[in-house]
Amino acid sequence: MTRTQRGRLVSAAERRALLGRRHRLAVQARAEDPLEVARSLVALHGTDPASVYVACWARTAGGPDPVAAVDRELYEERTLLRMLAMRRTVFVTPLENAPVLQAGCTRAVAARERRTALRIIADGVPCSPAEAEKLLAAGEEAALRLLAELGEAGTAELVEAGPGVLDRRLVLSPGKKYESRQNLAARVLPLLAADGRVVRARPRGSWTSHQHRWALTERWLPGPIDELTQEEGRARLAGAWLAAFGPGLPEDLQWWAGWTKTETHRALAATGAVEVLVETGADGGPAVPGAALPADAESGPAEEPEPWAALLPALDSTTMGWKRRDWYLGPHGPEVFDNVGNAGPTVWWRGRVVGGWAQDESGEIRVHYLEEPGSEARAAVDAEAALLADRLGGIRLTPRTRGRTSAERQALLPAG
Repeated sequence: MTRTQRGRLVSAAERRALLGRRHRLAVQARAEDPLEVARSLVALHGTDPASVYVACWARTAGGPDPVAAVDRELYEERTLLRMLAMRRTVFVTPLENAPVLQAGCTRAVAARERRTALRIIADGVPCSPAEAEKLLAAGEEAALRLLAELGEAGTAELVEAGPGVLDRRLVLSPGKKYESRQNLAARVLPLLAADGRVVRARPRGSWTSHQHRWALTERWLPGPIDELTQEEGRARLAGAWLAAFGPGLPEDLQWWAGWTKTETHRALAATGAVEVLVETGADGGPAVPGAALPADAESGPAEEPEPWAALLPALDSTTMGWKRRDWYLGPHGPEVFDNVGNAGPTVWWRGRVVGGWAQDESGEIRVHYLEEPGSEARAAVDAEAALLADRLGGIRLTPRTRGRTSAERQALLPAG
């Protein structure tokens, strides 16, 4: 990363203005379709499948069937791909970004996951390391063969169709009070996906389902995922992050991508990023050296968009886009993140988190404000909540992979 001649200051207010525009949250910046949303954010958090839909709805004008609009890109046009990527997390990314994520993050994640799987197999059969490798290879061969025969298939279907290998039982944490068992297939399929040989296809159930069928990559996509070097993948991913989330701090990118400090600085240097001063506090606060694309470093301060409100889902890519979050969270981090760092559903006003939201037993969306945003903000939030409720059509979203946050629990308390 090189220094600019001016080393200009990027204020917290400017960062929030850029967030509203680049993340398609400001009304005048809303996207045409889910693909445009995903392109604007590099990738959408996909750990909770429902979050992908709600994230897209918050950033598009909508249409007669909002669920179908997302499904069309995921499963018909197949312009969006669900894959394991940054921080060993499942994301939904535009197909053109898949090679970048694969080389920049997933390849390293896959290597670690394979070592973990081999250790679990060796301990869970039990068998020698060499025998564990043979068993894993046999499982992969069986899964690929069966998917070639069956097309799309769920894990349970593959287990039933591949007796003797994929149904091999593994003991997890043998001898511990939390000992459990799983089929070899539960280890094989995610590894094949991390290697880019299979993809997560249609869900087994509704759009909120956490279970997906599997398909061979070359059958689901127009062809195999392009091969990039790890260095090229990291450089391109760093550039994409700066375009969507910058100007920002190197430590923000390091956390987001799951890289080391050295890997992060090398990737930034390869993008031609330049140094700027970035405010990190909600009201300005300390300005520290950060990174920006040359165009951002040389331009004047970004113009603030018209006031906007948004209800973003848990684990949204915007809420989870940086490590240092005071400039948009203020003091509310403990209320909107759980104790392991997962963001809950958030309420935004003009680039700041001002509350959280949840659905009650009837499916009604209830908001808890962490600060008083004013009557204009409350009216805008109410409008967004009504629009989201209409799009959900009575579907209740329940957290399955995380705990409820303090703001969610407060939203569900009885009135008064």
